[in-house]
Order: sequence, then C-alpha cells, then structure tokens
Amino acid sequence: MIENKIKDIQDVFLADERPWVVGYSGGKDSTVVVQLVFEALRGLKPEQLHKKVFIISSDTLVETPLIISSINKTLLQIQNLALETGIPIETHKVKPTADKTFWSSLIGKGYPSPRQKFRWCTDRMKIDPANKFILDKVSQFGEVIMVLGVRDSESATRAQVMESHTISGKTLMRHSTLTNAYVYAPIRDFSLDDVWNYLLSNQGLTPWGTDNNELHALYQNSSGGECPLIVDKDIKESAGSCGNSRFGCWTCTVVKEDKALIGFIESGEAWMKPLLGFRNWLSNIRDERDYREKHRMNGSVYFIGEGEERELGLGPFTLEARKMILEELLVTQKNTQNPYDPDYKLIQEDELRMIRKYWLEDGDWDDSLPTIYRKVFSEDLDWEYDDDRPMFEQDQITDLELLCNQHDVDFDLLKKLVGIEKNYLGFKVRRGLLQDFNRVLNQDKVHFGKVDGYKQ
Repeated sequence: MIENKIKDIQDVFLADERPWVVGYSGGKDSTVVVQLVFEALRGLKPEQLHKKVFIISSDTLVETPLIISSINKTLLQIQNLALETGIPIETHKVKPTADKTFWSSLIGKGYPSPRQKFRWCTDRMKIDPANKFILDKVSQFGEVIMVLGVRDSESATRAQVMESHTISGKTLMRHSTLTNAYVYAPIRDFSLDDVWNYLLSNQGLTPWGTDNNELHALYQNSSGGECPLIVDKDIKESAGSCGNSRFGCWTCTVVKEDKALIGFIESGEAWMKPLLGFRNWLSNIRDERDYREKHRMNGSVYFIGEGEERELGLGPFTLEARKMILEELLVTQKNTQNPYDPDYKLIQEDELRMIRKYWLEDGDWDDSLPTIYRKVFSEDLDWEYDDDRPMFEQDQITDLELLCNQHDVDFDLLKKLVGIEKNYLGFKVRRGLLQDFNRVLNQDKVHFGKVDGYKQ
C-alpha cells in the first residue's frame, strides 16, 4: 500500500509545473504526509525534481512549548537533509503579524478569550498567515497545490467537506477561497491504523533522523488529536476545537479543560503548571460582567434575552481588565522556567509594542504598560518608547477629568476624540478628520441611557 501511495505522489508531482505547499503541524497525519512526500521525491531522478516543495508550519506564538520546539527541530533537520540530497524542499514557519497575535488581540484590543461560537483566533493566527504564504506563491508561480494531511475517516463532517470540494475523476480538490490554489490529500483514504503502521515501521525512524515512537508516546493516554495546519475556512469548521489537542495552543479556552497541558504536567513537565493556572484563570474571567464593556468594539449596544431576563450583552474586555490580564501574564512568564529554552517568553517584544499602541489609542493617557512591566520585573523595558508618549502630563489629565465631570462629558469619549486629532497632526490636508469624529460621536455607546430609545 505504501509503495503504491509513493508512486501516486510521484505521478501527481510530475504531472505539472505547479509548486507544492505542504502543511506540517507536528502531528501524526501531517508527519505521514511530509515523510511520504520526502520518500517520493528521494525516489525520483535528479532531472525529475523540477519544481519547489515548500513545507510550512504555523506558529501562532502561543503553541504548546514542547511541540513548537519539536517542530522547529524537525524543520531544521528536514531542510538540512534536503540540501544534502539535492531534494528541492524549503521549510518555512508562518506567523501572524504583530497586530493579529493572540495577545495583541486579547490584551491590546480586548477580544474576549475564544469560545466555540467565537473562535476569532483561528482566522487571525492560522488561516490568514498560511494563506498569505500561499498567495505569495500564487503571485510568483500562477498556481500552487496545497498538500495536506486530512483523512476522510477523521469525522463524517470532514469527509463531507472534502467530498464537496472534490472534482469528479480528479485527484485534486478545489480550495474554497483561493481560486488559484488546489488541494491534494494523499492520505485521504488512510485509516488510523494505516497512519501508525507507517509511522512506526522501520523502527519509527524518519529519513531525517527523528523518532516517531516519541510522537506515538505523545498520543498515548490522551483523548485529543492534532491541531492541523488550516488553510481552508470550510476545513476549519469541520475541524472543531484544537483545545483537546497536544498540538494546539496552550492558551486555548474553547474547551472546558485543557487535556494537553494536564497531560504534559502529569507526564513530568511540572514547569508548565503556571501556564495551566493562567489558562484556567483566563477562561474563568471571560464572562465576568465587571471585566467586559457594555458595547461592542464598533460602539453598538445590544441585548440578550427577553422580558425580565433581558440584559445588556457583553462587549470586549475593558481597558482595566486588559491591564490586569497583562500583569497576570507577565507574572506567569516570570514564574515559568522552561528547562529546554532559558530564553523562552510567553509574550514577544513586538506584541508589547502593539498592545501599548492600542492602549494609547483607547485613551490610556497614564501609559500603563511600562509601569506594569516595571512592577513585575523590577526593571524598565529595554526598548525606547518615549517617541509616542501620551500628549498630557498627569496633572493635566486630572484637570481634564475634573472638567469632564463638571460639564457632564464622557471622559473616555474625550480621550477618543483627542486620539483622533493626534492621528491627524502634521497633515496639511486633514481629509477624513470630521468623518472620524462623526463615526465616534454617532456610536450607540455615546447615547445609551441618555436619549430616548436607549434605556438602561
């Protein structure tokens, strides 16, 4: 069966000039695909290796630490062996941009921690970075083929989704959103037994030297599977949550219990206990009304329930709640000693910069982020941040707040308007200024409870 599968992969590879983009998550199915593709290419003649194969892995920056470390090591080993053997493979990691990371979104903008009905994280942190890489290759080569480790037997929903994209009589499937990208699923017909029988053959050794027995050990005594590299929104919907997976994010709050972190801790990785504690705390505070705004991010106000049960819906985390979450995260970072990586950080410098930018835009005139950092680590940030300090000193802020109270003006609204004005400083033609003012002044939250039609 494996010989036939390798032959099929070779035939598809030789059929045209379109480069391949292979998704690798570090889990069992994607490992099978990468290993089969490597063996198939190694079995071809040098003159047949006529196009590039890009192996990409998604790093959300909140991956379970042991898994991302393993993925990094594996990608390096694959790349080194490919260079030695002349196989046209390039390995890449794709990451969300600084403005779309988990912490920039949650702590910076106030997105509530993800849940099943609001999984904002998958698009921003997985699909968008992977699709950007694919579109770059489409721009360069015209068309590309995505090679993914998806299987019909994973779930009935997954099988239906894959069938809906299948072109009758064709090996390749249509990508749901990228018109010049096609999907090839070489192990679509594999059973779970087929996956493990292949991975553990040859004593479990991969061509690049890693041991699949270690991968097998990660899956033992766990009800979770892997969190695949997702590049298709339809596949995302059929994939469910990655929260039970040993190959997902350690911050996942979509599920009630993080079996991945618990499994690692019970297996002897006690140093990860602070991560589990923070994750559980973050999940518990998500629906605390005192920590959430009474309006959505666009300023609209909405209600849930009817009659006496009717109450205001929950909006993003308040600025004060975001400050609290950042401080708790930094304390967790301080208390987490990764024995495999002494430089391990839970949040990156460019994320702190982005969070500070968002907070200043939201009216954090006290410039709280450097103060919070100093409080936790007893030292200042080691990067310059004087260039965009708030416009007012503390005594001026106090005077403005008192004036707002005296004249019944919303202080947060004033902050927002001053922030807009600041964004237009230095422009000779300030086109759009009045429209931005009107956008803020016409939001529901400005008038809620103050004019007819908006009653508490």
